[in-house]
Amino acid sequence: MAIPGVGGGAAAAVASAASGAAATPAGAGSAPFGDLLQSTLTGVDDLQQQAATAVTGMLAGNGVDIHNAMIATQKADMAFELALAVRNKAVAAYQQVMGMQF
Repeated sequence: MAIPGVGGGAAAAVASAASGAAATPAGAGSAPFGDLLQSTLTGVDDLQQQAATAVTGMLAGNGVDIHNAMIATQKADMAFELALAVRNKAVAAYQQVMGMQF
């Protein structure tokens, strides 16, 4: 049984968004940051659901081998770690801006 979404994932979406945000000027038809964040978090959730399905399928003996289950689990873990790092950077930037004096 193949795991859907093995070739892409939220990590690629976050990485392409980070590089594309600096290259695209504001108002040039780019998606709002909130929409981008929402789609990325949806991708992370999808990867975690796929990993849970793969592990459950492996444990139930539904034809999922351990390699596919581990790959799906690692992809979900890496996507979550990347989303967490982006969140931490955003919070740090917000705190830095709030600490500025005008």
